[in-house]
Amino acid sequence: MSAVPFDQKDGWIWMNGSFVPWKDAKIHVLTHGLHYASAVFEGERAYNGTIFKLREHTERLFHSAEILDFQIPYTVEEIDEASKATLAKNGLVDGYLRPIAWRGSEAMGVSAQKNKHQRRHRRLGMAVLLHPRRAPEGHPSRLGEVSAARIRRRRRLWRRLRACT
Repeated sequence: MSAVPFDQKDGWIWMNGSFVPWKDAKIHVLTHGLHYASAVFEGERAYNGTIFKLREHTERLFHSAEILDFQIPYTVEEIDEASKATLAKNGLVDGYLRPIAWRGSEAMGVSAQKNKHQRRHRRLGMAVLLHPRRAPEGHPSRLGEVSAARIRRRRRLWRRLRACT
């Protein structure tokens, strides 16, 4: 028995402000984000209906967009609500969410100044999708169930570079 291709699965994706069926969530092949990697995303886990560190993830998404010199045409609060709504609309409590923003197809070229923002022209696309992920057998499905004895801190031998370097 063959697996269903990932683009043919059932479910809902929040895309540019509204929900679309999973199979219909499409972008044009000339999208700047595809040709020049001008896209930003976050990976978020949901456990028992709660998205872990949602606000921190969304703020980091916006910071990443600033680094690429584009503005996400939604507020942090709107993206947080879209993430929660995506989880609920798909009827799941555990999963992996991926908010992603990309430059559109209004212009080609490395600079992409015409693709910078402007929500009404869809020059910047925004989506939140959800991969259903279940915890492995015997693994706690909630962060609160992990005992302190099972969590070990490791000290890094390297230091993360500042974002401006």
